[in-house]
Formats: sequence, structure tokens, C-alpha cells
Amino acid sequence: MTTASATTHDALSADPSAEGAVTRPQGFSACGFTAGIKESGLPDLALLVSVRPATAAAVFTQNQSTAAPVHISKANCANGTLRAAVVNSGNANCATGVQGLADAREMTQLAASLLGCEAEDVFVNSTGIIGHYLPMDLLREAIPQLAPATDGGEDFARSIMTTDTFQKESVATFEANGISYTIGGCAKGAGMIHPDMATMLAFFTTDAPVAATDLDAAFRHAMDRSINMVTVDGDTSTNDSAVILANGAAGGETLSGESLDVFCDALDAASIPLAKMIARDGEGATKRLAMTVSGAKSWEDARDVARTVVVSPLLKAALSKYDPNWGRILMAAGRAGVPYDLDRVKIWISDLCVFDGTATGVPEEEASAKTQGEEVFLRMDLGQGQSEATAWGCDLTEEYVRFNADYVT
Repeated sequence: MTTASATTHDALSADPSAEGAVTRPQGFSACGFTAGIKESGLPDLALLVSVRPATAAAVFTQNQSTAAPVHISKANCANGTLRAAVVNSGNANCATGVQGLADAREMTQLAASLLGCEAEDVFVNSTGIIGHYLPMDLLREAIPQLAPATDGGEDFARSIMTTDTFQKESVATFEANGISYTIGGCAKGAGMIHPDMATMLAFFTTDAPVAATDLDAAFRHAMDRSINMVTVDGDTSTNDSAVILANGAAGGETLSGESLDVFCDALDAASIPLAKMIARDGEGATKRLAMTVSGAKSWEDARDVARTVVVSPLLKAALSKYDPNWGRILMAAGRAGVPYDLDRVKIWISDLCVFDGTATGVPEEEASAKTQGEEVFLRMDLGQGQSEATAWGCDLTEEYVRFNADYVT
């Protein structure tokens, strides 16, 4: 869990004060609950509430096998305002046909009745196993019992998890026009992770006043540079959703100009740590990979190469056994669809340059030592421009295969 100022970006450090992140901004409450959806008995139902109607923006999975709650949430976000988000884990409500749509819609109605708002003001999410109907009898009993509180953010983050091994929360603060504002974020996701988006849900809150069009643009920019730069296994999910609620509860004028720029920086500072946490929590992973591509003609080119390299199963498997096989970086980069001159390319493993138009002759033992920590830093310079991008992933281990061969919920 991470906390940071709006200007620290990559200099983010772990700090337990980020617990309860989504209720750290003013005017938000949340809770978690055990409804009985999961056979494990772990929490599996959550509710996030703004004290007032909040400007909202969201992005969703690009997978064509889209789950029912994604359809409902897209429609409810169309007006640009929301009051709440209701979430269940343990069941994806995907491939459930007309009944699944009705069940997702009923979840919003149950939450709206509890809060005294319209069903269209409620964002709905589900995550878990595909192809099972929601146990609506359990949800009809549980949702009216939910009691969101201003200190309930940590319970919310815990209740949305599925195969995650730890909660993922972050906080960023910034000042604009003499007023201090907060952005809180939490996410879940450990497997079926790949850009556009991942098997993840992410929720962001802020007490800053942001216009709907500006919030949408800022949120898409932040997600493209954080959540959409994470890959674990190359598979995308049916349920991925990320949403931000901006309720303006801290006061002040609607952000614009420089103050809006500061907000965008703070949103990056809140979302990038979550992306890194998702990568580190990859199923069966022993280490996180960070792949930076620089010297590109455009950010899009750098992004495409970085994401292609970090998802390579050959590279991921090699690094799990401390094999510094930089040839696999070259191999993967070459299929990203980005033209470059190999003679101008440079590759580093940590601070060791292993390729500079040709092999540099770094001893394998020395390079292997740079792959043995909890994070492996890789860098590739294309030698053709000024743009760069970073993608995050994890190694590929035997445990990933065992875990997913046995996966039920």
C-alpha cells in the first residue's frame, strides 16, 4: 500500500497510512461484507458511496466476451455522474445471458434503495468465476445490511479480492488554488492480466471538483500509463472496470489550467503504484519486472515495445530462474510492430549494458546477479527519438501453472 505527494511519481514508497484509501478523500464512505458467495467464507460484497452526486469517469475491458455488469455500468456512467459502486467477488456474472443482465441491474436497484438514490446512479461490478449465475437470494439479503462508514475503505479493498494475496491501495495528495485535495485508489487483480485491461477492478475517489470532460480525459490518460501497462499472462478478462468519482467535497472552484495539470499528476501518482502492485502479485510470481523503452519516436511506439517484451513467456520463464537471456528481449521487441534499426539499439539489465548494437560481453554470472532481487529492471533504447514508456509484469513459474490448473474461484 502506497502514499505519495502529487509530484513524486516513481519515487513512491510503501506506507501503511494508505490503508482505507478510497475513504481518505472527504465525503466518501465504504464497507465490506461476507454475503456467502465465496465458499471460503471470505468477504465478498462491497459498497462505496459518495455523500453527494459525484462526477464520474470509467474505462472498461476490451474483451468481446463482456460480462453483464460491464454493460450496466457503461450505461449508468453515460450521464457522467454517480453516487455509489456496489461490487461482489467470487462470481463474475459473465456468460449468464438475459438473467445475468437482470441480476446486475437488480444489484444496482438494491443498493439504490439502501442509499435513497436512483439505480442509474450506481456502478456495479462482479469478479470471479465465469459462467455461474449470481446467488441473488444471498445478495437480496446482504445488500440491505450494508453500512458504509468513513473508515470502511480498508474493508472495501479486502472484499473485492479474488486470488490476490494482499490488498492494493494508494493515496496521493495535492494542493490547488490554496486547497489540499486527496485522491484514493484501490484495485484487485493477480491473474488474467494484460493491457486493455486486465482481470482487475480499480476504484478511485477524490474530493477535488473536476468537470466531467476533464475527468474523463485525465482518467483515460492515467489508466493508459498505469493499469494498461500491466501484464501477467497475456489474457484479458471479461469484467475489467476502473472508475473514478470526484465529489468536490473539499471545496474550491472547478479545477482548470495549472490546477488541472496538478490533479493529473496526482492521479498518475495514485494509479501507477496500483499497477506495480498488481504486477508483483501475479499468480505464482516471485518477482516483478519493469521494462522501460526509451529513444522511441512516440509514446505509443515505446508502449507497444515495452508491453510486448514484458509479456513474453520465454523471457518471463528465463528470469524466474535468474537467466539473463537478453536475446529474448530482442526477440520480443522485434514482434511489437515498431520499426527500428538494430544497430542503434541498446539493452540494459539493471545498470549493466548487455547489448549495444552487438553483444557487450558482460559475463553471464554478473548479469544473472542483477535478476535475483524482488524486482528486475530492464531497459531498451531504440535510438530513434525522445519518447519512453514503462510496462510492468512478473516472472512465469511452475506455481502459475499449478494454480490455474486447480482454479475454481
